Amino acid sequence: MEYQPIIDFIRSLYPNREIVPLHEPYFGGNEKRYVLDCIESTFVSSVGKYVDHFEEMIRDFTGAKYAIATVNGTAALHIALKLAGVQQGDLVITQPLTFVATCNAITYCGAEPVFVDIDPETLGMSPDSLELWLSTNTIIQDDVCYLKDVHKLHELSQVHESTNLHKLSQINELQESFENNSCKFVEIRGPRRISACVPMHTFGHPCKIDRITEICNRYHIPVVEDAAESIGSYYKGQHTGTFGKLGILSFNGNKTITTGGGGMILTNDDELGPLAKYITTTAKKPHPWKFEHDMIGYNYRLPNINAALGCAQMEMLPEILKNKRETAKNYQVFFNNLKDVTFIQEPSDSIANYWLNAILLKNEEERNIFLEQTHSQKVNCRPAWTLMNKLPMFSKSICSDLLESYKVEEKLVNIPSSYR
Repeated sequence: MEYQPIIDFIRSLYPNREIVPLHEPYFGGNEKRYVLDCIESTFVSSVGKYVDHFEEMIRDFTGAKYAIATVNGTAALHIALKLAGVQQGDLVITQPLTFVATCNAITYCGAEPVFVDIDPETLGMSPDSLELWLSTNTIIQDDVCYLKDVHKLHELSQVHESTNLHKLSQINELQESFENNSCKFVEIRGPRRISACVPMHTFGHPCKIDRITEICNRYHIPVVEDAAESIGSYYKGQHTGTFGKLGILSFNGNKTITTGGGGMILTNDDELGPLAKYITTTAKKPHPWKFEHDMIGYNYRLPNINAALGCAQMEMLPEILKNKRETAKNYQVFFNNLKDVTFIQEPSDSIANYWLNAILLKNEEERNIFLEQTHSQKVNCRPAWTLMNKLPMFSKSICSDLLESYKVEEKLVNIPSSYR
């Protein structure tokens, strides 16, 4: 198929550009003034007025009772999972169509991901797939959800020493040890606890989070929302990231708003909110001059200079969201008149930020042709992430039937979505 009409339309939305980026940040407000003020104050690290104000702005915007700024979204998710109770050897349910940071954060806790299928309407976790997997594969004992199979053999072969150590950290009891990188078998004894569920609001489109939380509540599984991509997205009038026990946002350089690199933990829990701030600031006990710490903490606090950028971006957020939704509307009208190309629209009961607009091509071959044509004309598009269960470090993870995930991976392309 010839995709020149699509390329021409994209260029009409972003005229006078040699290269049309997929998503670039927009700095149209007080960014320079606030950053310069921060530099002149000399408070450029983790203490200062901007980081506190940025958290306040996020609380007001999302409706979360607590918002704790972190150095990036992965750090936010790492801490959120630990606060939810994820421990070494646990299993954490998520979706295969996500950015690798979701699964990396799970692994940082010494846990392993379990992949359930996505909903083709939302591109997020399918409540039906989640409930089917839980009802088939788990049991509940003393209000704790466990995997039914209490003995599971993992084949670990031809791995580097660092990978060996990573695998060993997740094993409750070794039956055989590693020798000279040869193929060995290890046995995990005892029931595997399902300690969290991490649905993701893909490309800013809210998943059916109310059903997911209802299912997880019945199975006594805390929900930690990966809302990294969905600031400004709402499901049934409530901001994403505020439905579960905890949620997180990301402000990476390519997100709807950016702090250069940054994240945020969201929660309404009066115990977890203060604790999140405490352990992300190295668990330092308050004192005018002493440096005393009473638990393992993390140097994850967002620097004040990054937060200065974030405060200016938050002032621009309503305008940015309006602009991005107008762009999505233009795409929707255009693609409605094309055969064999489907534009991904916001799901029912949702308001999406349309962080990254997406289309579905007819098949994988057509997707690749489209990508070749767009890149040859310097219009930056990209395919969906490779499914997490296909990556080598997660290839042995437990999976449900992932039919919809494979369909989307083969056909989806993200198209330019910057502020215009």
